[in-house]
Amino acid sequence: MKLSQFKYFLPQELIALFPERERDESRLMVLDRKKQTIEHVQFKDILNYFDEGDLFVRNNTKVFPALLYGEKEKTGAKIRVFLLRELDPESRLWDVLVDPARKIRIGNKLYFGEDDSLVAEVIDNTTSRGRTLRFLFDGDHDGFKAKLKELGSTPVPDDIQKYRDITPEDEQYYQTIYAKHEGAVVAPAAGFHFSRELIKRLELKGVDFTEITLHAGLGNFREIDVEDLIKHKMDSEAMAISDECAQMINATKDRKNKVLAVGTTTMKALESSVYTNGHVKQFDGWTNKFIFPPYDFQVADAMITNFHPSQSSMLMMVAAFGGYEFVMKAYKEAVSQKYRFLTYGDAMLII
Repeated sequence: MKLSQFKYFLPQELIALFPERERDESRLMVLDRKKQTIEHVQFKDILNYFDEGDLFVRNNTKVFPALLYGEKEKTGAKIRVFLLRELDPESRLWDVLVDPARKIRIGNKLYFGEDDSLVAEVIDNTTSRGRTLRFLFDGDHDGFKAKLKELGSTPVPDDIQKYRDITPEDEQYYQTIYAKHEGAVVAPAAGFHFSRELIKRLELKGVDFTEITLHAGLGNFREIDVEDLIKHKMDSEAMAISDECAQMINATKDRKNKVLAVGTTTMKALESSVYTNGHVKQFDGWTNKFIFPPYDFQVADAMITNFHPSQSSMLMMVAAFGGYEFVMKAYKEAVSQKYRFLTYGDAMLII
C-alpha cells in the first residue's frame, strides 16, 4: 500500500491536550469486523465484550523523563536533548536527538541544570538530528540516573507540546498505572484508559492479565518519507516476553478464548515472537517489525488502541488489523462524532 492512502484530515480542536479526569471514562469506539458495525460506548463498557478465560496482554514499560533542556558552551544557546537510549552505562554514552541540530557539532559541550550540574560532550553524529553524547558526571550510575530524573522532563509528544507546556501532572498522566520496567520514551497510550477499579472488575469477571515489555521509541512518531511502504525501515526497540507470559497466551489460544492486545506496541511484540499455530515463544531481544496492510495476524483476536496521527505507522497497523476500508471509515466517523484524538484521546476496540 501507499503512504498517501493513510492520510486523513484532523481538525486541531480534536487533539486531546489533557486526558479525561477519570481514566476509564474516555469514549470507546467499538469496531466489529465480522458484522462491520461501529458502536459508541464508554471505555469502562469494555467489560461487556469479554468473558471468563479471555486474556488481556499489556505492555508494562515505564516512560523515563527523557527530555533535557540546556545550553551550549560559550554561546549559551538554548538546546533541547531527547534521550533515546543508553548505549553503555559505564562510560555514560547515550543516543540522543538534539534541537536545533545545526548548532550542535562533535566536540561541543552541553550544560544542564541551573548550576550546570550535568555536562555532556558530543562525540558523534548519527543522523541529521541524532548525536552520541558522553555525560561527564562525578558519581555512580545510580547517582547519574537520579540526576537525569531530577533534570529531565516527561517526553510528552510534540503534537501536544505544540499547543501547551509540559506540566508536573504529565509525569502521572503520561504513564500507565501498571508501568514497571523503565526504558520507553513513548508511552503505550492504549493502556492509559485502565483504572485500578476497571482492572478489578475485569478480574472479578474472570478475565486474565499478562504482561510483555516493549520499550517504545521515537520511531513510532518518525515521519514516514517514502510513498512505497515496503521501503520504510522501522527503528529497533528492545522487547521481552517471559516464558510464563508465552504459556498463558498459548493456553488461552488452545482453549479458544480471546487474546486482546492492549495497544500497538503489544501487538508488535506478539507478532515478533510468534512461531507456529498462533503460539508465541519466550523472547528477549530487539524488534523492528513494521506492520501494514495486508498482514495476517496470528496471535491476537482483538485490540485496544487510540486514534493515531495521519500517515503514522500505528495507524497502518490498526488498518491492517481492522481492515483498511473499515478503519478509515471509522476514523472519518470519529472526526464527525468529535472523538478526542492522539495520545491523551479516546480509544478504539477492534473485535
